[in-house]
Amino acid sequence: MSMSPRSLRQNLLRWYDANARDLPWRRPPGSTAAIDPYRVWLSEVMLQQTTTAHAAPYFHAFTARWPTVEDLARADDPAVMAAWAGLGYYARARNLLACARAVASQHGGRFPREEAQLRSLPGLGPYTAAAVAAIAFDAPAVVVDGNVERVVSRLYAVEKPLPNAKESLRALTAGLVAVGADGRHGDFAQAMMDLGATVCRPKAPVCGACPVRSACQAYAQGRPEDFPVKLKKATTPQKYGLVFILRCGNAVLAETRPDRGLLGGMLGFPTSPWRDTPFAEDEAEIFAPMRAAWRMAGEVNHVFTHFRLQLTVLTAEAPSRGSHNTWHERVRLQTALPTVFAKALKVAGGG
Repeated sequence: MSMSPRSLRQNLLRWYDANARDLPWRRPPGSTAAIDPYRVWLSEVMLQQTTTAHAAPYFHAFTARWPTVEDLARADDPAVMAAWAGLGYYARARNLLACARAVASQHGGRFPREEAQLRSLPGLGPYTAAAVAAIAFDAPAVVVDGNVERVVSRLYAVEKPLPNAKESLRALTAGLVAVGADGRHGDFAQAMMDLGATVCRPKAPVCGACPVRSACQAYAQGRPEDFPVKLKKATTPQKYGLVFILRCGNAVLAETRPDRGLLGGMLGFPTSPWRDTPFAEDEAEIFAPMRAAWRMAGEVNHVFTHFRLQLTVLTAEAPSRGSHNTWHERVRLQTALPTVFAKALKVAGGG
């Protein structure tokens, strides 16, 4: 490496000062203004498996409705789950509430400053705890997300494939954090993220604009896109299911799913179990929420983290609401649903 770790860090911070992304949860580079740990934590939870462009409107909506962690701690579970609809990975929303309530009840409404204490909060894994410690409290925490893994794997041309290389990449990142006599640990963490997001991209990295190009071993070898090395992914399993959309006038029957399991605690429609083989047409009556003239409206395809799902959408009209008390107006239902059920409602003609 033709650049010392200290020089690499300084170059990267100078680049960040001029090129930092303008994001609603950030303070300007180099600013000494206080930053609200609640906003840092909320943004980091939202950004897990989600792009900044998709997360930003949700962040604005949450902080407008629940401006402080104590406001969020007092919120009703269904309101938070509905506000989260569309962000995916719904266990995060349940952990969000659990963490807010722990901060409010156990820490007087203030996030702890120490990384180890942050780790003890519900839903805060090593990455999120490190990110909050570094960005909110300027602690010398080692923050390693996917962008940082890519940057570091290229800087050092790490041949070990992911995920096996994670500990090596963390150790290399820790070396860059350790030379941070400047104290700008939060800015450095965000600079690494921004470099990976805007310059050291997965495909077609913009090496000509990179402030640490002369230190990059992958660039020197002429093969930056070969890093990070990844193990070949296994084929994504395919699952099948039935989803039932029962209408009565302008209302649709929906239900809150059990807390445990996929889409737990979220509003959804009655479904069959999800299995590895398609359903026959005559199986619909076995799983339908009530006897009715069910007809097939179409299919919905959705990709979860570990499998693909194809749902056959069946619709019917109920003569009355009967004993069911979980009817929701269509116009209000769309925005409260997880994406897969919002797709189904659209196919059924209610979106």
